[in-house]
Amino acid sequence: MTEIIVIILSSLGALFILLAAVGVVKMPDLYLRISVTTKAATLGIGLILLGAGIYFSDAAILARVIAIIVFMLLTAPVGAHMIGRASYFTGVKMWKNSKIDELEGKYDTKSHKLRSED
Repeated sequence: MTEIIVIILSSLGALFILLAAVGVVKMPDLYLRISVTTKAATLGIGLILLGAGIYFSDAAILARVIAIIVFMLLTAPVGAHMIGRASYFTGVKMWKNSKIDELEGKYDTKSHKLRSED
């Protein structure tokens, strides 16, 4: 029974990583690519790690796997946000069919300050 759970988790993880790779190729701009890879790849890596932790069925390995998963869930969105923010402020263009640019006109390139709605 454990082997079936490991196979399912590993297969789902590989599928999500494959979807992330396809998303990197198919998405039209950097911002959408970041979104796809952050969500799908993080979930895929987490599922594969969880499968590995269950496979080895050792408390020390499972504790490390859980720590790695928590670390990935905490750091991947922050890293993606920082890459997206730096890309926007350095002038990387959004996809031509993007409807809303909520930061347009709110960033001062000289002082590097971002104004709020007020």
